Parts: sequence; C-alpha cells; structure tokens
Amino acid sequence: MPPPAKPTRPIQKFAAAVSQCGAEASIYGKCILADYNSVHKNQCAQEFMLLKECYLKAAKRAK
Repeated sequence: MPPPAKPTRPIQKFAAAVSQCGAEASIYGKCILADYNSVHKNQCAQEFMLLKECYLKAAKRAK
C-alpha cells in the first residue's frame, strides 16, 4: 500500500500559481499606481481580469 500523499497547504498552491503570473501582476500594479490617490471601482478591471485568468490557469495546472 503506497504511503498517503503529503497534503498541500492552500497558501502553497496560491504561491505557486501567483509565481507564474509576474507580468500580469506587474501590469495590474502599474495601473493601480498610476492614479493611486483616486482609486475607484473598475479603474483597472481589464488588467485585473488578465491577472485573474492567469492565476486560474496556473492553479489548474498545479493540481
């Protein structure tokens, strides 16, 4: 009988997925910093969605 698999902590999965999305995170961060004194809803929605999609794809590959 094989030994049980070592459980992966959710934060480890998150860190592994986020590490795959450096370019998208940089673009989103630059968008927020461009006008950080007056951040408002949906200001960087397009950039955020690109980051989210990258993260979701990376998280699926990590399973």
